[in-house]
Amino acid sequence: MGISEKIIEQKKTRAKELETQLADPATFADSSKLKKLHQEYADVKECLDLAERYDEVHAALIEAQKTASEADDAELKEMAAEEVTRLTTEEEIVRTDLEAALVPPEPMDSKNCFFEIRAGTGGDEASLFAAELFRMYSRFAERRGWKTKLSSSSRTDLGGLKEAIFLVEGTNAFRDLKYESGVHRVQRVPETEKAGRIHTSTATVAVMPEVEDIDIKIDPKDIRIDTFLAGGHGGQGVQTTYSAVRVTYLPTGMIVQCQDERSQTQNKENAMNILRARLFALAEEKRRAEEKLLRRGQVGTGERSEKIRTYNFPQDRITDHRIKKSWHNINEVLDGKLDPLITAVRSAAMNGLPVAGESSDDDEE
Repeated sequence: MGISEKIIEQKKTRAKELETQLADPATFADSSKLKKLHQEYADVKECLDLAERYDEVHAALIEAQKTASEADDAELKEMAAEEVTRLTTEEEIVRTDLEAALVPPEPMDSKNCFFEIRAGTGGDEASLFAAELFRMYSRFAERRGWKTKLSSSSRTDLGGLKEAIFLVEGTNAFRDLKYESGVHRVQRVPETEKAGRIHTSTATVAVMPEVEDIDIKIDPKDIRIDTFLAGGHGGQGVQTTYSAVRVTYLPTGMIVQCQDERSQTQNKENAMNILRARLFALAEEKRRAEEKLLRRGQVGTGERSEKIRTYNFPQDRITDHRIKKSWHNINEVLDGKLDPLITAVRSAAMNGLPVAGESSDDDEE
């Protein structure tokens, strides 16, 4: 397995210690300590659950391999071979998740995260692709039992998205999704293309941890808040109250708009949360810049030549250029079955490969 059984045993011991502390009435008198213990217990329990799941999948895989090699019945042999393929993939995913759970987390890994998806190069086709990415991440969150909350969006007449900003709420959401930041490229024949030519379009994705006041302090003097009437698709008015909110961060001119909630208070709260997330991301990018990692490495400009991942429809292939690995079944991935891709990139990151939004120099057409 490559994972120390000693570490697993230490986790079991720690879990018992935490259970004892959490059952102590004195612990409830200190809300800060209680929250910290609950978080640690959740992390330890995740490790133990994954270790147990890994053992189960590994045992089932060995049994399936044995049946595939020894069975006399051709149909049974074929079924066992299919099971070997399925279990091999599942074992890889569980193993990577377990290895990640055993690695000391980064400070923001347990946070919820904001997504910002924007259409890049490619006109209407880029907007349609941005909408598909929005649905892909929404479906992925749904499959994980997480929640998504749309903060701001701008749709086109064809049903595409010029941009969408939304929050993903779930355990370790930022840890699992932070490597999705970058330029996503699609190659396919658009429905509006009569000559059957393959077009290349892009959309940019930025993933930022949700941060609180204690993480980022914003001086009220540094912001201007404007309210306006919310508008629906196509620009028609949908409300008669000034519920939409625009927050301008004066030191940089950064603007955040929210209008998807019916309450001005809720829109203001959402806008401030997004602003804090952006400012935190900028602070992190400045830190990384000092280590030779610029913001362009995370998001890029949206040009076709910059990408972390390509969705090639004619060849039914998705390629992550950072780790030079490909998968098939694009429609399944776009329906939210992202686990194999996320697992592979996280595994590469844990092994020291620079995958935080960096693309390789290869170009796959």
